[in-house]
Amino acid sequence: MRKLKNNELKRITIEEFKITKKKPIVIILDNIRSAHNVGSIFRTADAFLIKKIILCGITPTPPSNDIRKSALGSTESIDWEYQENTDKAVDKLKKEGYYIIGVEQAENSTKIMDFKIKKPMALIFGHEINGVDQDIINKCNEIIEIPQWGTKHSLNISVTAGIVLWKTTNML
Repeated sequence: MRKLKNNELKRITIEEFKITKKKPIVIILDNIRSAHNVGSIFRTADAFLIKKIILCGITPTPPSNDIRKSALGSTESIDWEYQENTDKAVDKLKKEGYYIIGVEQAENSTKIMDFKIKKPMALIFGHEINGVDQDIINKCNEIIEIPQWGTKHSLNISVTAGIVLWKTTNML
C-alpha cells in the first residue's frame, strides 16, 4: 500500500461542489458554544455532501478564525444560515416537509443502527454540555442515539456528527 498524495485524491473545486447534487440532509446546530466544533462539523458536512447547516442561538458563525482552523475552507463550500431561534428553524423545516431528528440520549430513542432513513431530514445536534434543548426534543419526529458503554456516556459533538452523518449518508 501507498498513501495517496493530495493531487491524487480527485477533489472537486468549490464551484463543482456548489453544483453537485447534495444529500437531502440539513444540520441544525442548537446552541453550540465551540467554534472549533462548528468548524469540524462544516468540514464533515462538506465531506458527505450535506445540503445545508443552520446555526442557531449562541452557535458561532463564519467568518471566525477559530471556525476557519478546523473547517479548512468548508465554510465556502457548504451553504449555511444563522437563525437566532432554533424553534423557528425547526418549524420552518417541518413546513418544508423535513423529518426532524434529534441526536440525543432520550427515552424511547432509536439506536443509530436501527434507524430507518426518512427523506428529507434535518439532524439536530445540541450544546456540548446540555445537549438538545427539551423544547426542541418535543418538536422532533424521532430521536436517534449512539449507544455507548464507557463511564462518560458522551462523545464530542463533532465526533457524534461524524458518526451520524457517515451512517445516514451511507443509507441514502
